[in-house]
Amino acid sequence: MFDYHRQHGIEIRIARIDDGRVVSNFLAQAIRDEPLTVQLPGTQTHMVDGLIRLMEGEHTGPINIGDPGEFTMLELADTVKEMINEEVKIIKVENTPDDPRQRKPDITKAKELLGWEPKVNLRDGIPLMEEDFRGRLGIPRKT
Repeated sequence: MFDYHRQHGIEIRIARIDDGRVVSNFLAQAIRDEPLTVQLPGTQTHMVDGLIRLMEGEHTGPINIGDPGEFTMLELADTVKEMINEEVKIIKVENTPDDPRQRKPDITKAKELLGWEPKVNLRDGIPLMEEDFRGRLGIPRKT
């Protein structure tokens, strides 16, 4: 990508998004009454506003966008289960060899160059995501 940028003068932006879609996957599974699938060993750790700021900015080098707070995938699954659907099971499945074991991004560049940092913590964000997902999936909240 950088070579293309240098050769042709094309504007580029590179975001290193640190979520692996795991939060949205767990939420969708819980809403659908499906087991939450945690890739083994389950101890791996893991943005729209930041992406918009990156795209509108001038910086072309990679910038980490993510939550510097760290929690394991098992802790995340337990939190989603507790908050969304206590009845779902958590199952553990084999992981891919290339999956990072730790995701705790250094967002210093995002703070300094974009003036961005996460505004919503996990426990506050899950209900907001749940409401949005239920609307998109057409699955009402259980009473």
